[in-house]
Formats: sequence, structure tokens, C-alpha cells
Amino acid sequence: MKKLALLSALLTLALPTAAQAQTKPVTVRLQLKWFPQAQFAGFFVAQAKGYFKDEGLDVQLLPIGDQSPIQTVATGAADFGTTWITDLLTARQQGIQVVHIAQIFQKSGFTLVALKSSGINKPADFKGKRVGLWPSGNEYPAVALMKKYGLTSSLDSTVANPSVQAVTYPFDPSIVFPDKVDLVSAMTYNEIDQIVGLGYSMDKLKIFKAPDYGVNLLEDLMFTSQKVLDDKNFKGSGMSGKEIAARLVRASIKGWDYAVKHKAEAVNIVLPLCGNTCKGSGTRSDAKEHQTWQMNEVAKLYNAGPTMQGRAGYLDPALYKSNVALLKDLGILKADPSAGAVDYSVWQMATGKK
Repeated sequence: MKKLALLSALLTLALPTAAQAQTKPVTVRLQLKWFPQAQFAGFFVAQAKGYFKDEGLDVQLLPIGDQSPIQTVATGAADFGTTWITDLLTARQQGIQVVHIAQIFQKSGFTLVALKSSGINKPADFKGKRVGLWPSGNEYPAVALMKKYGLTSSLDSTVANPSVQAVTYPFDPSIVFPDKVDLVSAMTYNEIDQIVGLGYSMDKLKIFKAPDYGVNLLEDLMFTSQKVLDDKNFKGSGMSGKEIAARLVRASIKGWDYAVKHKAEAVNIVLPLCGNTCKGSGTRSDAKEHQTWQMNEVAKLYNAGPTMQGRAGYLDPALYKSNVALLKDLGILKADPSAGAVDYSVWQMATGKK
């Protein structure tokens, strides 16, 4: 009996865990919404620290620039992606079966920036001004903010005499600000620091943070296609697409948790991975300085809402509902998205929470 017990114990020790049993990691392509930078620090940290590998995944982090991650995921060029809630919901409205699986940033980082010397002190002062906006759906937070204060813009072709003249520009504020526009779109973690680098210190700027005015359209979520979630044998791995998704989310959250607690280390992990997009502008053109700013700011967007309740990656249903209502009010969404737009079961599998 003792020999049988010993043999049983040895066999138990020899049995591999699920991750160990899979000798070859499953290749997963995660499409980032922009070029490599600290905006995506948690994913790069998860890769560098082996968190993806621990889940049996070989994750390829794909940069995209100013294209749409929705298209690369919808066409199968990528398996998963990061994007903004508006991108995802408008894609669903168009019949593209993409699905929200985790919410990384719990607060919007979108702002409009003016010089204090312009006399623009409140949204009502936007009237008659020129506003620099990003195209391709990135203008929606600004449009929502203006509509809330009864302002119209030249983006709406049905309006004869718009309150605000919109000037689209390609993500570099130096192209338009402050000579060609009175206000300019800027993310807290990127373009604001670039504007500082142009010689306009923070004490010279009036910054309108969209969430402060009730416009908290969520950004930087993780999504995939319904096809991936329905796959019973993802890339021949023996695991379902949903299980792969849960493993990816679990490792990503672990990476983000580490990154926001070890910001300097996270910046050092990001720096070798990005080129010119790592730099700021003018006097703030040092890559490490700009990425340190960025890491500090994205940490604030991550450490908000459910994250502070121990539920990182969770999409707050109430906030989601308010986002939908806002987009419907703008006419961007014609109806409520179907229930399939969000799959909470992936987050539940990843975290073991409900």
C-alpha cells in the first residue's frame, strides 16, 4: 500500500498544469490603437514580465497608427484589439460583430485646450471660435461637449450657421495651435505635454477636461470579434476563443496593475519599443520625459471607477448606459446596441469575480 501511495504521489507531481501541458504557446495578435507608447504600457509590461507566457500565450502587439483597429480585428488580421467605446458601438451599428471584453481606462483623457490669454473660460465661450479636432470618430467627445452647451459645429452639414468652426488636424497640435485654432483637441497623456513643449506652460493654458463637463466617453477598451469568441478550438490550441480571451485579459490586467505601481520601470520597458512617437515637442522632445508624463497620466485613467474597487477591467454598466445615451442623443447611435456588444463572461473568467 505504501508503494502504491508513493507511486500515486509521484504521478500527481508529474501531471502538468493546463499551462504546462501546452508546450507550444498559442499565438495571439493584439492590435493597439496607436503606435507603441506608454498609453499601452500595461500590455508591454505583461509581455516583458512573462505574464502572457504564463497563460500559454505568445502575444504579438501590433502598432497601427491612425487606422482603425476595428477593421483589422473584423477582417481577422488581428485576433484582439484596443479602441474607444464610440468606435466599437458605431461598428456594431454597421453590422460589424465586434465585442467589448474588458475596460482598461475607466475615465476619459479627452480635453480641449485654449490659451488663458484667449479669454475662453467656459464652454459657452467656444461660440464663434475655431476648434481643432481629430477626424474619423475621434471628434465625438468634443461634439458632445459642444452640444451639451447648445453649440453647433461646421461638422454638421445640416446647420446653416454653426456656432463653432471645426478644423480637422492629424494629431500634432503644433500644426494648428494656437495660430489656426482657438482651442485644440488634446489627450491628457499626450498632446497636453506636446503643447507645453511648444512653449506654453501649464499656467498659461485653460484645459477643459471632458469628464468634468459630464462627457466621459470611455477609451482604451479591449475587444475581439464574435467569431473568435465562438471558436471552439482557437487556432488548434484545444482551447476555445473565449478561454484565450480570458487568459489575455487576465495577463493584461496583471501587466497594467504592475505598470501603474512601477511607473519608472514601465517607462523603461516602453522606451526601446517606440520611435519618434515616444517624443514630445520642442522643449519637451526628450522621449523619456514625455513617456514619463504619459505614464503618470494614463495611470490616473486606469486607477478610477471599478479599478479602485478591486475590479480592474470591469465595464461599469451604469457608465456604459450613460455612454450609449449620450451617443444616441448626438445621433451617432440610432438605437441601443444589442446585448452582444459586451461580453461580461470573459472578464468573469479572467478574474473569477462577478
